[in-house]
Amino acid sequence: MATNSPSVFLLTVNGQIEGANFPEYDNLYCKYCFVYGHDWAPTSGLEEGITQITCKGSHSSHKLIWNFPLETTFKSTNPSGWPQLVVSVYGPDVFGNDVVRGYGATHIPFTPGQHTRTIPMFVPEPTWRLQKFTSWLLGRRPEYTDPKVVAQGEGREVTRVRSQGFVTVSFNIMTKDMKKLGYDTGPSSPANTQSLK
Repeated sequence: MATNSPSVFLLTVNGQIEGANFPEYDNLYCKYCFVYGHDWAPTSGLEEGITQITCKGSHSSHKLIWNFPLETTFKSTNPSGWPQLVVSVYGPDVFGNDVVRGYGATHIPFTPGQHTRTIPMFVPEPTWRLQKFTSWLLGRRPEYTDPKVVAQGEGREVTRVRSQGFVTVSFNIMTKDMKKLGYDTGPSSPANTQSLK
């Protein structure tokens, strides 16, 4: 009798990019994408998207609300390269050009269930005075050509950045066949811990 053991596990990500807090800015929108390792592959849903433009309401202090849905399923053979959500927030400058207002990233939660993440955002800063003057004069701030670099470690240590704002994301995580492949992502329970007697 042959056993039907799985060769991959599934990770389903549902949730939403709830909103942001950028006290100095208004009329912002958010782009998102997932970054994941070589053994990972999306099986359904969207890997990237863009929210609507939102402005601060008269009743919320500095909160920008998007409530933009996320829905993606991945398959993999191992947890190395676990997916990350990368968000980039954009808005108009004084000249009406869309400029980056912040980059940020967070790993998708490992444990099934509901989770909320507040992602600190940052922007690249010019390193030379001439660059600062030129970016002020032309109204163009430094930005990454590929926002996915935010989720990677290579080259980040030479980038000067400034913290600026937060984005809030809620997740509903489901997994399938992880335990069958030997991976336990559940919370620690007293039954799993050894007592010292």
